[in-house]
Amino acid sequence: MSQGPERHCIGVFGGTFDPVHRGHLEAADQVRRSLAITDFRMVPARDPPHRGATGASAGHRLAMLECARLEYPELGIDDRELERPGPSWMVDTLASLRQEYPDASLLLIIGQDAANHLAEWHRWRELFDLAHVVVVTRPGQSADYPPELERELAGRWVADARELHRAPAGLACRVEVPEVAVSASAIRHGLGAGDPVAQWLPEGVLEYIRAHGLYGVARDG
Repeated sequence: MSQGPERHCIGVFGGTFDPVHRGHLEAADQVRRSLAITDFRMVPARDPPHRGATGASAGHRLAMLECARLEYPELGIDDRELERPGPSWMVDTLASLRQEYPDASLLLIIGQDAANHLAEWHRWRELFDLAHVVVVTRPGQSADYPPELERELAGRWVADARELHRAPAGLACRVEVPEVAVSASAIRHGLGAGDPVAQWLPEGVLEYIRAHGLYGVARDG
């Protein structure tokens, strides 16, 4: 691999963030610090192609991310998928970023569960032409790649994060983060049932949910 100088490095962490919670935020922040990413972007999906309808609108989900940044100011937000009609394909998002930043290192950050199904993504092989792939693992998780993805990843893995800063795309690495026993679906259920979920949500996000009556919560006032 090329041993060139370090480049502008952009971390791309996509998701529905429905709602954004500390599991998302703590994992994102640890990856940011572990890989020395100075331009880290949370990218909310407008029309997520791999799941059903969201519990909150795109506008509300974006606003909740903005509330979360009060506690996590180093995590930026990129709303390009909300501005683009049609399914929110990650390959289109990365192509858009690559057009804007032709020489940057782009890091696509995905969890191990999503990585196991990467070969089901739209135009998935093109992802490696556009970005590095960072697989976020948690204790007890294991890789379960189909043969075609295993072959694609072979030879791309690097252990030294500095390698990701020296090339624009094409590599893969793993970052382990602590286990966080929470999910957005469990939080939505808890909110609707009146269960205590405040520990999993930044204060500003919970206040926003209550102010707007999201996820079955009675609207304040």
